[in-house]
Amino acid sequence: MRVSALPATVAVAALTLTGCVANAPVNDSSGPQTIAVTSTDDACTVSSNTVTAGTITFHISNEGPQTTEFYLLSSDGVRIVAEKENIAPGATVDLAVALQPGDYGTACKPGMRGGSVGEAAFTVTGEAADSSGANAALLAQAVEDYLGFVKKEVAALQPKVTRFANAYAAGDDQTARKLFASTRVHYERIEPIAESLGILDPRIDYREIDYRAEAKALAQDDPTFTEWLGFHRIEKDLWTPSKSARQPDGSPAWKGWSPSTSAQRKQLAATLIADVNTLNDTVTADDFSTSHGLDISTVSNGAAGLLEEIAVGKVTGEEDWWSHTDLYDFQANLDGARVAFELVAPIAERSGETGTELVASITTEFDALQALLDQFGSLQHGFVSYDTVTEQQRRALVEQIDATREPLSKLTNAVLGLN
Repeated sequence: MRVSALPATVAVAALTLTGCVANAPVNDSSGPQTIAVTSTDDACTVSSNTVTAGTITFHISNEGPQTTEFYLLSSDGVRIVAEKENIAPGATVDLAVALQPGDYGTACKPGMRGGSVGEAAFTVTGEAADSSGANAALLAQAVEDYLGFVKKEVAALQPKVTRFANAYAAGDDQTARKLFASTRVHYERIEPIAESLGILDPRIDYREIDYRAEAKALAQDDPTFTEWLGFHRIEKDLWTPSKSARQPDGSPAWKGWSPSTSAQRKQLAATLIADVNTLNDTVTADDFSTSHGLDISTVSNGAAGLLEEIAVGKVTGEEDWWSHTDLYDFQANLDGARVAFELVAPIAERSGETGTELVASITTEFDALQALLDQFGSLQHGFVSYDTVTEQQRRALVEQIDATREPLSKLTNAVLGLN
């Protein structure tokens, strides 16, 4: 879900990988290349630290006892270039990406919380890939359209955050509570992009237990980031838990926490507004796509990533633990996933009958998942509180999310012509 920064000694160019076989052979660089990754409790073993620019498939096996995540990071060790979440013990999954030359990093996060393990440098050599061929225009247009979607959502987020934060700062909790879920929708729709922006996502959207697990690393990345911030800090103030309440991890809700003072509220509100303004400046910069490596695999993997967000942290109720507004997040993630999917679907269909059948299957499963969510409300009219959703209903959601994720996990391969 989220990853601590790599140490500076690892984040810079080609170093010897810890716990891996350096320079092990990979597929011929004239075609798709495959890198084997093995995750355990204390290692993230990568079969080679160097590949040639082009289409790369990370073949990730979880040989540890905990569910894990795999990250491909930018050279600063903070920004996520690509990720694969929720890899169960004993499972093997693929992550396909189109990579340009440069310095990257790899890491795993067993348990999916706290620090990462096996941080190492990863280098992509060769010449920059030049998009050409019959699909070139479609590829470029899909990326441009997705960036337009991201900009539109952030533009909608800004004024809503200002209104929400100002109500909270003024002590108008009734208004702030009404605005909380509908404001966050615009952020949740673009979560894969938000998570790729380094320290901004932790500042804007970290839950308390995630912040505490990574506080030291976050402060190293950003010396001003020395306390829990963002939406979920405000959420806890607005839905103050009882003294006997527990966190998702079972720890006491009031341990190390107390309701924010009036002065703290004003500072937290101003910080959230400023961070969202920075988010807008970042995604609207002329060089955003190139500086952050936004490409067709970003769009395609983003669709699957948003369903992972639901499966990992939202079905459990952990995301909005105090407000129980999780169904708004479900819908927003589903919206964002469907936008990304529909942008790349025409490219997948051009790969032939297999691609056409895959698109049809994903569409069917998306429709079924939307029908399940519709039982609980809508963004227009509101959703029921998630604590009223029964265990049986939650299991039905999980089953349909999994049914949608299965074909969606094959989408990037179809788009990149790997099927």
